Amino acid sequence: MRRFFVFIISVAAISFLSACDKGEYIMPGGMYADADAYMMNDGEMPGEPEVPGDRFDEIVENDFIKVSDQPTSTFSIDADGASYSYMRRCISNDFLPSANAVRAEEFLNYFTFDYPEPEVGETVGINAEMGVCPWDTGHRLLRLGLKGKSLAEADIPAANYILLIDTSGSMSGSDRIDLLKSGLCNMIDYMRPADRIAIITYSGEVKRVLESTLVKDASKIKAAIKKLEASGYTPGGAAMKLAYDEAVEHYIKGGNNRIIMCTDGDFNVGVTSTDALVEMVESYLDKGIYLSIMGFGSGNYNDSMMESLSNHGNGTYTYIDSEEEMMKVFVHERSHFYSVANDTKCQVTFYDWVDSYRLIGYENRVMNNEDFEDDKKDAGEIGAGQTVTALYEIIPSGSLAMDAMAASFDVRYKKALGEESRLLHLNVGKYYEGVAQTSTEYNFAAGLAAYAMILRDSKYKGNADYSMVKELVKTAEKPANNVDPLKLRSSLVKLVEEAEAISKKGE
Repeated sequence: MRRFFVFIISVAAISFLSACDKGEYIMPGGMYADADAYMMNDGEMPGEPEVPGDRFDEIVENDFIKVSDQPTSTFSIDADGASYSYMRRCISNDFLPSANAVRAEEFLNYFTFDYPEPEVGETVGINAEMGVCPWDTGHRLLRLGLKGKSLAEADIPAANYILLIDTSGSMSGSDRIDLLKSGLCNMIDYMRPADRIAIITYSGEVKRVLESTLVKDASKIKAAIKKLEASGYTPGGAAMKLAYDEAVEHYIKGGNNRIIMCTDGDFNVGVTSTDALVEMVESYLDKGIYLSIMGFGSGNYNDSMMESLSNHGNGTYTYIDSEEEMMKVFVHERSHFYSVANDTKCQVTFYDWVDSYRLIGYENRVMNNEDFEDDKKDAGEIGAGQTVTALYEIIPSGSLAMDAMAASFDVRYKKALGEESRLLHLNVGKYYEGVAQTSTEYNFAAGLAAYAMILRDSKYKGNADYSMVKELVKTAEKPANNVDPLKLRSSLVKLVEEAEAISKKGE
């Protein structure tokens, strides 16, 4: 027994030294980090290490555009929140996310804002507000808000959900398959008897482990979920094809037909290229089937692929880092799974009051201006009760007349896929001089944008610092109308404090 024990220790030591030779160290949870940096910091990682294997597309931030060159800006909405919860996972492991993991629009849209409901006859409401830019007081900040119509549980159509679950070896662990199983069982408890669930898994082979089953037979569905285990390789492309076929076969006319894909994105067998998978997803766009992607884990996490699929497949994208996040997504915000606004596009036209403007975030959602009126162009979806926020930083042209027209804000959306789009219009004029005059939602949005720019070390962050972020966020920590029942805004203040502490370690 003693010899065997010594052998195990020796193998572990050799593995560690080998990893150090390669400049790698296996951190708790299986993440790799730079071994030299680890040893130099007494066993603690400095701020902002890359996590080898985690894949993010490069973000090239939007620059300022002269109104004289291009007065109109067009983009598709993005209601995802994955980047925010991935950041939270990084902070909990005592390091800052890499710059390309920080998408400002997903920080904004992780939260629900206190926006008014749509007007009668519409399923989207829009609003706007302009004030002094906190990180550059010579500039102005324009906040645009959209809200999907809130629906009572009884008014949400029946669901036809296909759970497409990655059960390959890379999904093994308490923060992946175990967390997923627990969350799905909780979701079943809140679904209605007439809703339907099917389960397709991929692990070495693609399996339909549960045919489409009414939720009134919840025990059968939960039993299938609890039996899921992670092992093998990842033939995700073939599984996705079967999931779409299953959704078509049990399609509910007028219902909520949706694939919920749960994975770390590590496709390694069969159709694996993002372009090929996007082509497959796009081929089903006219079938009325939505795609929600739930990301798990780190170390081989393919954010790049999952964000691209959700953007092209009438989809939403969330990163699950905890049991609390599972409850947020699958229970407290389950109405967001039902889309009340489809192919939603925003267009802002700036007038002479504005010299230049910059859209904060949404880098991969910018559209050609002519796409705004083209109903064939795919764009983003908004769920029932869901809010979307966008910010423009503005450089004024000179005259700051209080009631001068600064911009017009137009939105096109479809109540249902395949219908003609509807147009909403709003003029933006008056601006407010300081934090005391702007709304709590404006201040909160500004704080989130400043936080994202600090984490990215953006060249546009001006004099933004952690103290500014905390001041802005705290003014909106307790919003009206119970839009933050989970106290997520309060937890943001703590995250900012932890991020500041981590950043000081690396100085």
